[in-house]
Amino acid sequence: MVFESKHPKIAIVGRPNVGKSTLINTLLGEERVIAFDQPGTTRDSIYIDFAHKDKHYTLIDTAGLRRRGHVFETIEKFSVIKTLQAIEDANVAVLILDAKNEISDRDAHIAGFILETGRALVIAVNKWDGLDEYQRDTIKRELARKLAFLSFAQLHYISALHGSGMKNLLPSIDQAYAAAMADLSTPKLTRALIAAIEKHPPPRGGMSRPKMRYAHQGGSNPPLIIVHGTMLNHVPETYRRYLENTFREVFKLKGTPLRVDFKVGHNPYAGKKPAPLTEAEARQAHGRRRRNRKKYG
Repeated sequence: MVFESKHPKIAIVGRPNVGKSTLINTLLGEERVIAFDQPGTTRDSIYIDFAHKDKHYTLIDTAGLRRRGHVFETIEKFSVIKTLQAIEDANVAVLILDAKNEISDRDAHIAGFILETGRALVIAVNKWDGLDEYQRDTIKRELARKLAFLSFAQLHYISALHGSGMKNLLPSIDQAYAAAMADLSTPKLTRALIAAIEKHPPPRGGMSRPKMRYAHQGGSNPPLIIVHGTMLNHVPETYRRYLENTFREVFKLKGTPLRVDFKVGHNPYAGKKPAPLTEAEARQAHGRRRRNRKKYG
């Protein structure tokens, strides 16, 4: 099978024994990856090409990420490095959480690394079919409390073993990939910026208020939007997040982090002494000062 040069690369990540290999086998419809009950079966990242409904993908099965204190062996350290490299190499990460265990600091650390690298994200809470209503409500509260910083990501409750809840997983991956690779035009970005400023102007920084003139796209996966203007070094982080949320909403960028950077325009006259006035300009300036004294006393 010949694949296109550009298609989504999807890293399947999570703690050991959350069902990463099982999820991949279910997506593929066959047992291409060996999955055992013993944690940490996968040591190296495995790249698997497959097609679904005429769309091409590369799945990356990764080793489970453990706490640093539990990484003793050289091969274990190698697995961690390969997993982090796989996340960086991917376009979309699918973070697998185990519904039968509480959301841990390790889950949050993995999520934080995905966010730091700017990769698009889909969250899959696995082993959901084995929980009662009380357990499900508990997990949902933990997700809202511990992973609130991932609110941009689509969330699915699944059973990788039995295939339940899997129907919308690939469409969410497609949506996240499209958002991460979106091509945003400068005129549309600038109109969205101006509308955001009119709705909620940036706060003053000292005696002056930052002036934002236009915005353009500076990169993708994640989308990077660069805002140009003056006094932008005084823009607080809360206003940056306001702009990020505004751009995400306007352009429907679900499933991907989005970054806003500020660029201050260069003043070509900064630090330069003004040229001396000509004799005619000096007479005009003197006349204006005399008229102002007469008018205003």
